[in-house]
Amino acid sequence: MSNRKQATGACVYCGKEMTRGGLARHLRTCAQRQQAIVAANAQRGEDQTLYHLQVQDAWGSDYWLHLEMRGNATLKDLDFYLREIWLECCGHLSAFEIGQVRYTQLFNDGMSYGREKSMNARVHRLFRTGMEIPYEYDFGTTSKLVIKVVDQREGKPTTKNPIVLMARNIFIPPPCAECGQPATQVCTECIWESPPMAVFCEEHAEEHVHDDMLLPIVNSPRVGMCGYSGPAEPPY
Repeated sequence: MSNRKQATGACVYCGKEMTRGGLARHLRTCAQRQQAIVAANAQRGEDQTLYHLQVQDAWGSDYWLHLEMRGNATLKDLDFYLREIWLECCGHLSAFEIGQVRYTQLFNDGMSYGREKSMNARVHRLFRTGMEIPYEYDFGTTSKLVIKVVDQREGKPTTKNPIVLMARNIFIPPPCAECGQPATQVCTECIWESPPMAVFCEEHAEEHVHDDMLLPIVNSPRVGMCGYSGPAEPPY
């Protein structure tokens, strides 16, 4: 669901607000992030490759994330994170496409075409700076994302988790179709005809003719699709 304006976001480390592209550049030099990296590198343990990922809704520019991911983590870890922060509604299947290979939950044993593999693949064997990876969640009412490997570094992770959120878009709710106040509900019946006329504040949602077809509006590109209701929060 589009917010009708270019979304800005905030750096998790210093709070600075700017566009998606601006944050991609800022995160390379953010003083607070560099302090976190220096502190992490001073700890015991082996260095590894860590990847800066930019994840974006394939249909628009309103929803995006900047993540750092451990090289020894797997596509399954990334799938879990994307489901939790943006997508999970009914336990649908999902898939990454890297080169000619589709990484998914249902895969062959390599004896036929060898084009589908498990998501248990570690990303340091797959990711390269500059590559763009299509991702799909739900092969019926499909949410499509594009994952770009923006940068990589050698060192130690700044947290114990496989993925850390570095920045995301600041969500601005669309205006209610009836009064212009921030909308909180979307009608899954009306959205297919006219998305701007399918969103309502709490008061006008109660009066809407399809009151049994309403879903909450949250910071996710899956709003209004299938049974998605959020919460659109990072899993850790």
